[in-house]
Amino acid sequence: MKFLEYTPLERMNEFLSHLNLGERTIRGYLEPYSCKHTGTDKKLSLSLENEMLDYLGKSSDTDSSSPAEFLLSRSSRKTLIYLVLTLYRMYPDYDFSAVNAHQFFTEESWDSFKQIFDSYMFEASRAWIEENEGSSLLETLYKALDEVVKLSECEIYSYDPDSDADPSLEKGAIWSFNFFFYNRKLKRVVSFRFCCFSNLVAEGFLMDDSSYEEDGEIFDDMDM
Repeated sequence: MKFLEYTPLERMNEFLSHLNLGERTIRGYLEPYSCKHTGTDKKLSLSLENEMLDYLGKSSDTDSSSPAEFLLSRSSRKTLIYLVLTLYRMYPDYDFSAVNAHQFFTEESWDSFKQIFDSYMFEASRAWIEENEGSSLLETLYKALDEVVKLSECEIYSYDPDSDADPSLEKGAIWSFNFFFYNRKLKRVVSFRFCCFSNLVAEGFLMDDSSYEEDGEIFDDMDM
């Protein structure tokens, strides 16, 4: 997986890198990748493929919603490998299992993504309009993604793991989303993670630390 540089995405990343909204901060990051294997990708890809084949060999599931049913298709396994490789690029210190990761991926439509984006990013969208004349944040995002992966030809996936298996979960997090826009023909994928954090939690920790320091100074001035 090779990281690609696109100016329209960099502009949005700059805006979403640390959007302070008073009590909350929104962070977002778009990462475009070519799905051509580089470095250790081939070895990791083979390991993921063997993991899935081993799972299929041991599985007797016939339920259409089970991992086994999905993994029977070679093209589905290939898509999953690209998505997992992208996760490895996003979170290099985290160890992902392809079979387990599959259970957290859901295929989405642009409309379902738009609904989530409009619901959770409305404050960010308002801030964007105040800073930029013309297109809305969603329209700008659409154009930027379309330039990289041609949205009309894309498969869209969301990644929503359990809290104990979520590498993006941080203290003070209110909500977080991970989306992947994958173009099979172009062999490109763009990941888009956006999340919201409570500033009150962060400030609370800072206040606690400063109060301890102040207490220490008081005791230092006292004759014991």
